[in-house]
Amino acid sequence: MPEQKTGPEHRQHTRAPIELKVDYKKLNSFFADYTKNISKGGTFIKTKKPLPIGTRFLFKLTVPQREAPFELLGEVVWSKGDGDEPGMGIRFIYSNDSQRTEFEAVVEKLMADSLGTDLTEKLLKKPLHS
Repeated sequence: MPEQKTGPEHRQHTRAPIELKVDYKKLNSFFADYTKNISKGGTFIKTKKPLPIGTRFLFKLTVPQREAPFELLGEVVWSKGDGDEPGMGIRFIYSNDSQRTEFEAVVEKLMADSLGTDLTEKLLKKPLHS
């Protein structure tokens, strides 16, 4: 499996260590894995069977205190098939500005719940709305 990493120095958004259930389909099989971290722009999905780089797929992200999973399109931008933490880096592809705004608000709330409001505000460099 080719390994290509952009690394944290290439990230546009701060990532928070949050584990969420992710469901997606590969060919005719369904998979359920977990995120290791998440940001407004993407996530890292822990999996022993990463999808090929460049693959676009629809996935469902189960978010606490939300009735239905959040459905997003993602693209594999890097993968790592072995080592301590195999998985794939996913870039979110938003269908419109409304979806981006709604999901970014969800990510900010997850970050605040996980890291605390003060740290999240420092990481995002803006005050959070109540």
